[in-house]
Amino acid sequence: MIQVIKIGGGILENEASREMFLRQFAAVEGPKVLVHGGGRLATTMAERLGVKTQMIDGRRVTDKETLDIVTMVYGGLVNKQLVASLHTRGVNAIGLTGADGGWMKAVKRPIKNGIDYGFVGDVTQVNGAFLRMLVDNGYVPVIAPLTYSQEGFLLNTNADTIASSTATSLAPEVQLTFCFEKAGVLRDADDESTLIPRITRESYKQLLADGIVSGGMIPKIDNAFAAIEHGVQSVRITHANNLQGGTIIIE
Repeated sequence: MIQVIKIGGGILENEASREMFLRQFAAVEGPKVLVHGGGRLATTMAERLGVKTQMIDGRRVTDKETLDIVTMVYGGLVNKQLVASLHTRGVNAIGLTGADGGWMKAVKRPIKNGIDYGFVGDVTQVNGAFLRMLVDNGYVPVIAPLTYSQEGFLLNTNADTIASSTATSLAPEVQLTFCFEKAGVLRDADDESTLIPRITRESYKQLLADGIVSGGMIPKIDNAFAAIEHGVQSVRITHANNLQGGTIIIE
């Protein structure tokens, strides 16, 4: 069984939370893959460089300047820090973007309803055999949220989508876990005791209709169901420091 674990930028920017997560990840037995975000760190870097951040429906608009920043932050600073930290914990980590080995291709998201997200990628092709080769040879891929296009330019790509696509490419013997700062999917975002332990397709429709699930949680759950549809055995959404807890997504 391969564990694909995605960690959000909110955990990565907090040193104590990041270190606790990395200890837990290092302790996970068997083959594993880490997918990371870093959006908040990219926003901080953009502010330092005087580049304005534009968001639409929780998604980053990526012009050329912003693409340079997210490439530096995701593919460089965050990725290599994680790789180095994992090596000190005995994990044979290797950092990747979608362009490395040409294993994850995408197309630039088309303009729709007058909205142009810029250099943002929608995944079109994943070479799971490449990842499996690395895993089978004892490596732990650490994947930054960058893909590349047929034209040869990098694309900023949603990390949850990359995690789902990665898990799907390794199915069926794979488990996918989305980790972030909350206990899981909550009925009240400010109350950790309101954890929803299981979400099915039917209950998800009701949660959407009631406005309980909204914002950035929607693409996370959508990606969870997409992974299950394509053969991933199980998907969990949980706190980064509780890999066995949280909300389980089931058909």
